[in-house]
Amino acid sequence: MISLSRAIDEFETYVADERRFSPRTVLAYRGDLDRFAGFWEREFANVPAGKTPLPKVDTLAVRSYLASLHRGKLAHRSLARHLSTLRSFFRWACREGYIDRSPAKGLATPRLPKSLPRAMTIPDTERLLSSEDEGLVPERERALFELLYASGLRVSEAAGLDVDDVDFSARLLRVTGKGNRERIVPFGEAAADALQEYLPSRAALRHRASRSGRDDETGEPLFVNARGGRLTTRSMARLLKRRLRAAGLPEEISPHALRHTFATHLLQAGADLRVIQELLGHASLSTTQKYTHLDAARLREVYRNAHPKA
Repeated sequence: MISLSRAIDEFETYVADERRFSPRTVLAYRGDLDRFAGFWEREFANVPAGKTPLPKVDTLAVRSYLASLHRGKLAHRSLARHLSTLRSFFRWACREGYIDRSPAKGLATPRLPKSLPRAMTIPDTERLLSSEDEGLVPERERALFELLYASGLRVSEAAGLDVDDVDFSARLLRVTGKGNRERIVPFGEAAADALQEYLPSRAALRHRASRSGRDDETGEPLFVNARGGRLTTRSMARLLKRRLRAAGLPEEISPHALRHTFATHLLQAGADLRVIQELLGHASLSTTQKYTHLDAARLREVYRNAHPKA
């Protein structure tokens, strides 16, 4: 009979090799399950996870674990994530025949506050994209943020782009998103022009990296740092903050806000929700539906134009 710790090891292999989740996601799953195993060993059963048959883990153990997280002032969103991890783990264990029934089944998900994505206005977006900063590679910054707004990419997706993923003639991107799902995303003329202006600077940085022997990249990254290596998501956030300062905009705006802005502006212009879902790479339409919110000003505008007694 498989033990709790051995099952966790096998589940980690499953999500990494069969489901092909990203290393970051695999690490998050493993961290959540190790925390649960630690709770079982030290607070609930006082038995090592390596000597605990997996069927011994029951609903009371899962419920007690969630209660301990709640007492530790963990946010509801984090509680929901831990429960989701346990549900996935025990569903997998059921499919493998290790247990007959999931002990996490039927447990209520913590109520999460509904938060609307923050989108920039069109004037603020234009202000951001047209601002001039004093970066080392200003062409790169302009190309990066033009592309993020033009395509709605996740920042991690932009960081993972290679030059071969860009079809300049058709203005299309081949993007690898969550779950290693590929999709094709178009981009506009402004982003295409910005990318073309950036390519000579990129080539010079990559050549410098190659000559210095520091080129250990796989593939040819589209967005590179000053050393010629792949630009990280953290660096992108830092570059955006500097550009926000130059444009006189709030520095709290994150790179992900450009993705929200992309979707919101498309929706406000009448784009079909399912098309936006495909462009964003959402597996479920319900994820995209959060963009159907309209701000109060637009509601008033529609009301004034449509209602006969407005």
